[in-house]
Amino acid sequence: MALPNSSVKVVQVCRVAPPLPASPDHSLPLTFFDIRWLRFAPPQLLYFYKLSSSSNNSTFSFDSILDKLKTSLSLTLKHFLPFAGNLTWPQDSLKPILSYVQGDTLLLTIVESNADFDRLSSNYNLLEAQEYHPLVPQLEVSHERAAVMALQITLFPNKGFSIGAAMHKAVLDGLTAFSFLKSWAHICKHQGLTSSSLPDQLKPFYDRSLIQDQKGLGTLFANQYQAMDGPNNRSLMVWELQVPQDAIRGTFELTRAFIQSLRGNVLAAIGSDTILRLSTFSLACAYTWVCLVKAEETKEDKARVIFSVDCRSRLDPPLPATYFGNCLVGCLVVAETKGLLGEDGLVVALTAISEALRNFEKKGILNGAENWVSILSSVRTGRLVGIAGSHQFGAYETDFGWGSPSKVEVVSIDRTGAISFTDSKNGGGGVDVGLVLKKHHMDAFASLFAKSLKNHSRI
Repeated sequence: MALPNSSVKVVQVCRVAPPLPASPDHSLPLTFFDIRWLRFAPPQLLYFYKLSSSSNNSTFSFDSILDKLKTSLSLTLKHFLPFAGNLTWPQDSLKPILSYVQGDTLLLTIVESNADFDRLSSNYNLLEAQEYHPLVPQLEVSHERAAVMALQITLFPNKGFSIGAAMHKAVLDGLTAFSFLKSWAHICKHQGLTSSSLPDQLKPFYDRSLIQDQKGLGTLFANQYQAMDGPNNRSLMVWELQVPQDAIRGTFELTRAFIQSLRGNVLAAIGSDTILRLSTFSLACAYTWVCLVKAEETKEDKARVIFSVDCRSRLDPPLPATYFGNCLVGCLVVAETKGLLGEDGLVVALTAISEALRNFEKKGILNGAENWVSILSSVRTGRLVGIAGSHQFGAYETDFGWGSPSKVEVVSIDRTGAISFTDSKNGGGGVDVGLVLKKHHMDAFASLFAKSLKNHSRI
């Protein structure tokens, strides 16, 4: 069966269950960190793996690869039972519930593509935004029930394969998503050597009792969603966000050397005693933001960008890094557009980012939390640039046994309008920046980005 308007055909549809003996029923309450994302568009990740040219070698036969991937996926679900489960919102429950019941499975689709693997998996070229859509699955979502995850493996004959994932945002954040894929890769690579065990840094932590909701935010968010589009609206359907017409997808690299150069330029301009935050993230965010504002020729008086701060270590008591679920708070940054467009735009952006972080730390992580759902809802009607992913997640460390991925892409940014950050494919502490723009804006962005990289000068 061929998918409509695509270069792929479905080879197999699988339902992958945790290994026998069957795991007992398992449920997790959603925290307010989770419920705020209840109807947000599902994040979609895509990993490309290029195989050895000796494709006739049985080590690299697709049958062998698929067997290993499916077996290891089942073993991984033993540790990540919620990924085989579903979200529901019973009439007698104040909040949605995440549950796994014996017999629940994860949808895995195997497809074959005749598309140009080398072109799709090349790191720093431009593509039409929708070219990746046939390579990622759609999450099974209805008004009454929503799957937590769906996976797709796409085979490219004599070239390689890709793994696409769609995940429900109300169940997990980026750190949990990338940790799951690393766990699956670890078990696949070491299968038969360490059975289905995981190292401590990958073992998920499920205790929700450590997250206290003294303000009743979980109930507030649930009520706000029920009030959207009618009274008592318990629908689990996610927001339908559209990809802009004439949209182009691009990935751009900020090397560690260039980031260090930016840091040096800022220090030379304003002095070494600056209170500006000059971390790799702050510099990458500021540089990309300024390029984007100039490329889009923003007309509004103020420009906004929002990024997430991981709060696992900021809670009292703190949560381990392996906590399963959402534990992010958005940090909203606002700057005068005129300043960003000026010759000192980078310093203006860094000043705004630094001030936002100081306010965040001073006022506490739950300051303004009652507005989180309404801020999220604004992505359906207005321009709010977000940052998806992180260069610290180590996406290119996800080795299933056939080497590191040749490319990692956050596909869903074409719908959300976000900018994606991953660690650089080339390593060395750099950052890969992904974004989707209308063609004329992308041309301008690429020109600005490359010009400043070359000259190591002001944007």
